[in-house]
Amino acid sequence: MSNENPPPVTAPAPVTYVVDTRTDRLGQVMDRHAGHLQLRPPQGGLEWDCPPECARPASEVEVRRTRTATRTPDRKTESRWGL
Repeated sequence: MSNENPPPVTAPAPVTYVVDTRTDRLGQVMDRHAGHLQLRPPQGGLEWDCPPECARPASEVEVRRTRTATRTPDRKTESRWGL
């Protein structure tokens, strides 16, 4: 067995959430390509590229807040029949 340390992780692994510090947007890491992270909004939508140095790990509160917001219907636009 070798005593070598594993190489340091330079970017978040897929299926983690980060905040793009350029725009303060929360995104799920979908992939890495050409030196950038490919992020997707938690509620779905178009991916965008983010340099790894502009990404910080998202806190549990940030992730939960977004998940709650996507599950809670907007009462101002929803009729009483859900239409």
